[in-house]
This record gives sequence, structure tokens and C-alpha cells, in this order.
Amino acid sequence: MARRLTQQDIARMAGVSQTTVSLVLNNRADGEVRISPETRQRVLRVIRETGYIADPAARRLAEGRNRILGVFTYEAVFPATSADFYHPFLVGIEECAEQVGCDLLLFTSARASGGGRRRIFNEDSRVRLADGCVLLGRMVDRDDLARLIADQIPFVSVGRRDDAGGPVPYVGADYPTATRALVERAVRLGHRRLVYVGTGGGAESTADRYAGFRTAVAELDVEGLRLAPDTPDLLDAVRGTGATAAFFEEQADAVLFVQAAAGRGLAIPDDLSLVTLGSATRPVHTDIDFTGFLIPRREMGRRAVELLTGVIESGGTPQELLPCELIEGSTLIGR
Repeated sequence: MARRLTQQDIARMAGVSQTTVSLVLNNRADGEVRISPETRQRVLRVIRETGYIADPAARRLAEGRNRILGVFTYEAVFPATSADFYHPFLVGIEECAEQVGCDLLLFTSARASGGGRRRIFNEDSRVRLADGCVLLGRMVDRDDLARLIADQIPFVSVGRRDDAGGPVPYVGADYPTATRALVERAVRLGHRRLVYVGTGGGAESTADRYAGFRTAVAELDVEGLRLAPDTPDLLDAVRGTGATAAFFEEQADAVLFVQAAAGRGLAIPDDLSLVTLGSATRPVHTDIDFTGFLIPRREMGRRAVELLTGVIESGGTPQELLPCELIEGSTLIGR
């Protein structure tokens, strides 16, 4: 097998220094090295005649970048099936990384310890191997965010994040607007007492849903209550509120609720309308055509990579919310 040509070989054949070859290859000019047009053309001619191809790693080092984007997941998301909640995010991330000519590096060495959650930074942290990082997970550690900001490590979070020692770059879903639109639809159908089933807090994504619900019921002058999903005898608790429509923060909880209702002879939506606020984050099988909205997961993954490449190139703190697609469904009817 023939030996691979090196910059040193090109320099020898062109009668110039290796530094000159490097500057020509990278289309750069050094303040202390002036390259005449004739010398530049001679180097380029040797490159054409020999078919020399620059070592990609060397080119990337010269640019100060590896063209490697990291992906850090706070929950275990690999391997992912097409039915998995995180799968569309990962598809979008991979598609866009391929388009921008970058490789992906999945950070898996940050193991959880002492019953805690995964953390980006530990004694074996390799986050700086990548030019920047996409963060994926419902709950992102605030200390990790603060350190990423303080250390000026380029990153973009998939999902809106509150400030953490400074504004956090993110691409998220516009949950407040989508939730408000569904509350408005229910009110137009005659529902005057609504119940929200969910935590209403914790992760920004859940807080945003509940904020949209609370704002809507206040502005539309209807009654809005909240029940935790782990409320004992949730079915009886929901019926006890007198609500005619229930808004479920987690679709998997709505599926379990429908199953419990069927066992008690309660018909959905004839006896109670249901609305789900996004896709199921836990594995669940259902054929129910829920009224609700779709999270733009694939597009969020793609946009996260697009924003990250911009942060790497130019800095900044981009923050975007993408619209959710409303689903008519069959679980919300008039009263």
C-alpha cells in the first residue's frame, strides 16, 4: 500500500516550508510570513498533480474545532425505538448534524452516583472533546448549566430552561400557547369547570403547561382546579370536583385513567372529556385518539443543532419556542 502523502512531502516537492503549505491549505496569511502569488500557485499545482488530500484532523485542529458535537442525556435514551419519547429528538439531531458536516459524540461516562442523577461534570468529564453540546432531558441540572455558562462552553438545551447564573440557550416547545388554545376550545364547547391533572411544577416543561392553563382559566373567567396524578382514588377525586373536562399533563396518566373509568362504567368523553398536553413520556400503548397537541420533537432536535453551530461560530444566547400542533381528537365534546 502506498504511503500517504504528508504536508512535508508537498513542501519538499514545491520547494517551500511546511508552514507555507499549511497556510496555503487553510487559505490563511500569517503576519510574519508573506506568500507571493507565484509561491501559492506552485504549492497548489503540486497539490493538484499529486492528488494530495489534507488530513481532516489536522485541518480541524488548524481551525480550532473538531467538528464534533456532543449530546448529553440526563435520562437513559439509548437504545431508542420509534415509539420512544426521545427518538424523534435524536432523529432531528442526527439529521441536522449530517447536514452541517459534523460528527456526534454521545457522552455516556457521566454515571449517576449515590442515587443521584447524571451530571455533565465529574472527574472524568470529557465535554471539552466536542466543539459544543446539545443537552437533552426533562430535568437538567442547574449547577451543570451554571458551570457551562461560567466556563463559556458552547451548548444548547432541548427544552426551555430558566436562568442559571445567566440566560440559557435553548429551543423549546411553546406549551403555554398550546395549552391556552385547548382551554379556549373547551370553553367554547361549554365547559365551565376544568381540572388539571399533573404536578404543575418541577421541570420547566410542566410548569409552562400549568402556567398556560392557569392564565387561560383566569382570562376566560372559568373555574380551574388541579389534582396531583398520584392522588388516591384519582377517578373519584376528579369526579368529585364536578369538572366536565380534565387536562392531563402526562398522556400515560390519561391512558390509565381511561382504563380505570372503563372498569367503573364511566364513558369518555360522554361522561367526562379528556385533553392531553403532549406525547407520553413513559412507554404506554393506546389506540385512543386524544384531543391535545403534538410536541415538535424532531424539529426541536434539528433546531438545537442549528442553534449550536451558530453559538460555536459567533457566540450568543439564542432562545426559541416552537409551536405545537393541535390535535382535534375525539375525547373533547360539547356540554
